[in-house]
Amino acid sequence: MRGPLVVKRAFSEPLLLLAAFGSILLATTTLVTLTMYASSIADAGVRRTMETASYRQTAATISAPVTADTFPRYDQAVRAELGRAYGEPPAVTTSFRSDSFVMPGQERRERPELLRFGGYDGLDRHARLVAGTWPKAGRDTVEAAISLSAASATGFAAGQEFTTRGRLDPRPVRVRIVGVFQLNDPFGERWAGEQLLSRGVERGEFTTYGPLMVARETFVARFATSVNATWTAVPDLSALTPEQLRPLAGAIGQVGERLKAAGCASCVTATRLPEILTQLDTASLVARSTMLIPVLQLLLLAAYALMLTARLLADHRRMEVALLRSRGAGTVRLAALAGGEALLVAVPCAVIAPFLGPPLLTLVNLLPWIRASGVRLAPAADLGTFLVSFGVALAAAVLLMLPALAGARRTYVEEQSARGRGGGRGLVQRAGADVALLVVAGLAIWQLRRYGAPVTTTAAGELGIDPLIISGPALALLTGGMLGLRLVPRISRLAERLTSRRPALAPALGAWQVSRRPLKYAGPALLLTMAIAIGIVSMATAATWRDSQLDQARHQAGADLRLSGPPDGPELGAFGRGTAFAALPGVTAASPGFRGQTEVSGENAVLIGVEAGKLGELFRLRPDLSAQSLSEMSRGLVGAQAGKLDIPGQPATLTVRADVDADAQVRLVLSDALGVWRDLSLGVLRRGDHRIDVDLRAPAGRTGKITYPLSLRGLVASAPDGAANLTLTGLRADGRDLAAPPISMAISGTWPAVGVFAPPPPPEPLPVVLTADLAASLKMSAGQIGRASIDRRVLDIKVVAVVDSMPTTTAGQPAVLADWGTMQAYELAAAQVPRPATEWWLAGDGSAAVNALKGKPEWDVTTFDQRELAARLQDDPLASGLQGALMLGFAAALVFAALGFLVNAAVAARERMTEFAILRALGVSSRQVFGMLAIEQAFVIVLSLAAGTGLAVVVGVLVVPHIVLTGQASAVTPDVVLDIPWAATAAMLVAVAAVLLAIVAGLARNVRRRGLGLREEQ
Repeated sequence: MRGPLVVKRAFSEPLLLLAAFGSILLATTTLVTLTMYASSIADAGVRRTMETASYRQTAATISAPVTADTFPRYDQAVRAELGRAYGEPPAVTTSFRSDSFVMPGQERRERPELLRFGGYDGLDRHARLVAGTWPKAGRDTVEAAISLSAASATGFAAGQEFTTRGRLDPRPVRVRIVGVFQLNDPFGERWAGEQLLSRGVERGEFTTYGPLMVARETFVARFATSVNATWTAVPDLSALTPEQLRPLAGAIGQVGERLKAAGCASCVTATRLPEILTQLDTASLVARSTMLIPVLQLLLLAAYALMLTARLLADHRRMEVALLRSRGAGTVRLAALAGGEALLVAVPCAVIAPFLGPPLLTLVNLLPWIRASGVRLAPAADLGTFLVSFGVALAAAVLLMLPALAGARRTYVEEQSARGRGGGRGLVQRAGADVALLVVAGLAIWQLRRYGAPVTTTAAGELGIDPLIISGPALALLTGGMLGLRLVPRISRLAERLTSRRPALAPALGAWQVSRRPLKYAGPALLLTMAIAIGIVSMATAATWRDSQLDQARHQAGADLRLSGPPDGPELGAFGRGTAFAALPGVTAASPGFRGQTEVSGENAVLIGVEAGKLGELFRLRPDLSAQSLSEMSRGLVGAQAGKLDIPGQPATLTVRADVDADAQVRLVLSDALGVWRDLSLGVLRRGDHRIDVDLRAPAGRTGKITYPLSLRGLVASAPDGAANLTLTGLRADGRDLAAPPISMAISGTWPAVGVFAPPPPPEPLPVVLTADLAASLKMSAGQIGRASIDRRVLDIKVVAVVDSMPTTTAGQPAVLADWGTMQAYELAAAQVPRPATEWWLAGDGSAAVNALKGKPEWDVTTFDQRELAARLQDDPLASGLQGALMLGFAAALVFAALGFLVNAAVAARERMTEFAILRALGVSSRQVFGMLAIEQAFVIVLSLAAGTGLAVVVGVLVVPHIVLTGQASAVTPDVVLDIPWAATAAMLVAVAAVLLAIVAGLARNVRRRGLGLREEQ
């Protein structure tokens, strides 16, 4: 009898039953989907990070000196330990480098040129043959292959034979070159420690060519004379899961100790992989914990919406429950009826929800940032999702039955006397629990702002999710909404006083109704307030995250495109690089730049030099990072410029004539039309007259072109013996005399002297821009002039501006920005060689320039493309995962709000049918009745929209900047700036208001259809 009674009782209230079913189904489906989403994003983020990790990040190297006897034993131990650490044997390559051998025919030289032999497993997979074949083992004559660059430098060719001798072992080695090869990516990370192999020649105290690559067996047998062997492991980590990160990091970190225990005491292990895996594990944990924030917000909203429906259901059944109790039904039987009814609604939801999750994730795949990242979320329902679904559904069933049990002990007479006018405040407000919750929420948000992430260190020393920090935003939304309810009685009484003085009846009746029963309207108002706040916070977080990714990309790049690399090279020299870079497609402005470490008054800082006149075009500084604008910086940074003597035409040779009375080492400083400075050595000039011919085209490199005119800046000289006098007696360019001013230099001591080709400018303080921390350390502010030690030289500086964070630097890194030309003038005045152009800052279409650079690997540049950096940051699943969770929560919150409002409005209208009929009998028109109903519901809508917007702004300011993190779970540089998209917010508010007003209009039509006349029995 109990089962049919439960079913019959449940279907006696179809509207409320349907509302409860919809609320529970929406809650279980959304939370199951969010759980699937968080797990899928964490897995996808780990896979993406490992798939895109560079060779340098994933490779592990083990090196040890080996001989022909020890190599087999070490090789076996290394491969065994690597296989044990990784679980599956990784791809291991072994490389060797021999001792030095003398170039053929130079055995009698005091400083001969040298050769080296080498070996590399699988070299044929990373290089292509230009001529000949790959070397084989087992021949009396050593077969070797040589790189194309080394062959060009040495003159060796395929088929050539020669004999060489070792510097340490003079026994002759007969060698035959059997092949010439070219590396597929000579400047890739794989060859970062193989400069000789990638370039073919190393110039230092000795010039070394090679290496001549031989087969592994040949090297071990002929050249393994206690030379270094390196094992490099490159694992396949594309299938790595978040749970495997820390165990794998620990296993790899123990490889070195295990090798020493296995007998390889000289083995040295080097890898960045454990650090990266640990960092990735932290990032994965932070990403999942951050995605719990919308989950908890939605849980609170779903719980409140369900309790609101349950309260309505309990209110409808108060008299029924009292009658059942008067007829002998005990508390247990009433609880069984309520529980059975709740389970009748909740259990189907628990079964259905896991199957609705994957289709919802398919919709999430359509989000732009998910689609752009290439991540495809397609999980299937498993045991975990069913457990989550049943857990949420059972919790919802408990919430649904609790209000029914609260009044189960009242008698029929007590229920009759309890009906009537409600109080002005609820139990929570009377107890002050909303204020207590506000304190807890404030503590949670304070911890979030302090720690910067919702994870803390556990008692076991490991990272874990902090439940208080995670719950902070949700508690803030709940308590903010609850505190807002305190305004409902006050605003309704004020509205009643205002409308009662006007002749219109509908507004007065509507305001009086709200003022009379404020708690009836407080429930849906709180639900709407929380939903609106969640929606705005979600949109603000998404917009803030997108803006932050762009800010990070601009900050890291510093310009639209920044090129970094050696200032001089064989292909493009110092004067050739700027011409080539400025001619790249899409480039609209270019400036040479210097970026390097320096010491400023005892602190390590980054010194950046860029043309101040082009800051507005090049420098990507967010406006809020400095009180001074870029135009002010551009004007203020330009200081004293060095004079110059332009060389007409396009000369190939410059002839310098000088007279010295003692030995002097002299360098000529010149620049090109792009502002690149270069010093050329004139050698050590002995006492007497000298005529030195300088090749002016050499600084352009083999394929580089010079941007003319070239300009002479000065001479920098030092005297090895302590004192000398130098006089410039003449200058000729391609045989034509130059009208050079007379230059005489008195060189004394070890400090160099300088002579310039134009009158020097008057000394002025060096204009600089400082980071805030460095300015505070120097106790200087914008506009002040003071003294500072830069590179151990005390200078007068003028602080043009102070920035919170300097582009191209990391968080908290002190930095100094100076004008390129002014900085070079100060270096020349101090008799220092000019700063090299280690970077080039470019403005324009970086993607076109990068595509062009990909076809020029010999230029040896590293690109920092703002657009590419932004795309990489936005495509990181761990960093962007929160956005999808927020959108899911946002959509669910709005559905909850609309459903809750619909149910409450419908029930309120149905309860008051008799009241409406009486009003009609008293002569109130149907339009006035409808107006009263509209005023009541409009009060709820307007109050909720306003309160929700205000609450979202407060929570957004306090929370959003601290949950937007990098993909490595670290703080963002530059700091996150909250962005509330007011246009989208206004559109959302208008859409919500339109939907809710449409619901009110639909209810009004329903009331009219049912009729407002008095029934005969009334």
